[in-house]
Amino acid sequence: MRIAILSRNASLYSTRRLVEAAEQRGHEVDVLNPLRCYMDINARESSIHKHGKELPVYDCVIPRIGASVTFYGTAVLRQFEMIGSYPLNESVAISRSRDKLRSLQLLSRKGIGLPTTGFASQPQDIPDLIDMVGGAPLVIKLLEGTQGIGVVLAETRQAAESVIEAFMGLQSHFMVQEYIKEAGGADIRCLVIGDKVIAAMKRQAKAGEFRSNLHRGGSASLVKLTPAERATAVKAAKTMGLNVAGVDILRSNHGPLVMEVNSSPGLEGIEQATDKDVAGQIISFLEKNAKAHKTRTKGRG
Repeated sequence: MRIAILSRNASLYSTRRLVEAAEQRGHEVDVLNPLRCYMDINARESSIHKHGKELPVYDCVIPRIGASVTFYGTAVLRQFEMIGSYPLNESVAISRSRDKLRSLQLLSRKGIGLPTTGFASQPQDIPDLIDMVGGAPLVIKLLEGTQGIGVVLAETRQAAESVIEAFMGLQSHFMVQEYIKEAGGADIRCLVIGDKVIAAMKRQAKAGEFRSNLHRGGSASLVKLTPAERATAVKAAKTMGLNVAGVDILRSNHGPLVMEVNSSPGLEGIEQATDKDVAGQIISFLEKNAKAHKTRTKGRG
């Protein structure tokens, strides 16, 4: 197969591993910076160009689109979809998962466990917003934040009110969530491919920190999932419409709670913690499903 990986940095661990895994299986791989791609959109034959030349038609596309370029990156991916390439994750599913508030609303509609979450825009609603999530301590999250940036633990009601007022004053979009104390500064990253969790790791925050992100200095270790945690992760990924996803779960006194569903999960931490060839399993999934996609597309013609 001819595979395109949409990535702004070919030297990143996840991109390198996907290239390596694909080439080991005899596939041809091109790493394309989505910001360097541009589109010819017309009623006859749409195309994608780079450096003044039209790109070939790829059998499948692996999107590794960063949060900061979601709008343009998904537009490029959508163009690949229009010309017949099979996407590992569809553009609409990536957009859905990147909208933190929308994704939580969709997960709640499916009955998936979540931390109680509040969202408001008016200062007069702050007292009820804080009560809604069980009072302090509580977590305040910027909707645009990634890798733990823009996440604040307010340990008192006064601190919560001050942070919320500040975010409102800056006209930032944010949500407040109940603080799951029993999680102990740890969460579980489940790597879902298709309808299975193929790898999982526990991420533990460093001392004095409540955010467990590896980018914030957290540590990763192997973890054994419960059947409920596996089912929750798979259901969350399916709700987002993602074939491959990193589902972040907290262990609470009332069962697994989904924090986030990531459409471009990093591979380094989970491959090292689990000693599993996650990149290889992603390519295997592509081999099976791109072929079926091609057959379906031909059938429509």
